[in-house]
Amino acid sequence: MILTVTLNTALDVTYTVADLVPHGRHRVSDVVERPGGKGVNVARVLAALGHPTVVTGFAGGRTGALVRELLAPLGPEDALVPVAGGTRRTVTVVERSSGRTTRLDEPGPEVGPAEWAALLHTYEQLLGGATAVALCGSLPPGIHVGAYAHLVRRARAAGIPVLLDTGGEPLRRGMAARPDFAKPNADELARLTGSREPVRAARDARRRGARSVVASLGADGLVAATEKGTWRAAPPSVVRGNPTGAGDSAVAGLLSGLAEGLAWPERLARAVALSAATVLAPAAGEFDADAYAELLPRVTVESLAPVL
Repeated sequence: MILTVTLNTALDVTYTVADLVPHGRHRVSDVVERPGGKGVNVARVLAALGHPTVVTGFAGGRTGALVRELLAPLGPEDALVPVAGGTRRTVTVVERSSGRTTRLDEPGPEVGPAEWAALLHTYEQLLGGATAVALCGSLPPGIHVGAYAHLVRRARAAGIPVLLDTGGEPLRRGMAARPDFAKPNADELARLTGSREPVRAARDARRRGARSVVASLGADGLVAATEKGTWRAAPPSVVRGNPTGAGDSAVAGLLSGLAEGLAWPERLARAVALSAATVLAPAAGEFDADAYAELLPRVTVESLAPVL
């Protein structure tokens, strides 16, 4: 099974309005509630692709109970650790006229030392049955910035491939722990390396510790710098919709490709197609299956020459 870790789980709430006008009053036409947080979204897509998946992280309060209730029928196994504080909510407002989105993220519950120790115990137990691990998203208050680095080292000690998808100082410290894969977005990659040129930045990020770096470039697809080579993968055209969770679907594509033994170009094509198909879905953690099947053979994957 594939284990996903979401230390800052969420209830994702998506509102659809005609147009979002600052300081105005809006009539909401649609409301969607889904269990969320990056690793939860990854797990839902993996389950939809037929891969056994377990979710761990923290959940607490009435919102946490609702997250677990909504997660139950979706496929991933629930191994979330209870906390005293309430799980956060993320609110995405989608404008029907333009497809533009506005997002509000709550910080998450304060996590104490005993709760962190309980998470570590659960994580160690789950590693025994894992074929790969994804460490995803922000850290809730109370969790030290080296938390992901610690989890990376434990996975590596167990011989389990580990993917890191976070940002800021947790990413910087996590990279030094040498994850097998890192999946920053373009902004996170630029902050890590100081370069806005994605190919150069991805190669530079690899030198900071990760064996492979796959950077999300939004509508432009992905850049991957790996031990096997460097590639750029792009969708056949720009798709418009709600981009929330598109990067998480890319992570699911990479992990499912790893689990199935696919070569890097095939993994990247799957990741890009899933990411684009997620933009066309109504909520994070879902993808338009028909769009995915149509997009996958049309993704372009270009091998890039090594730097001399």
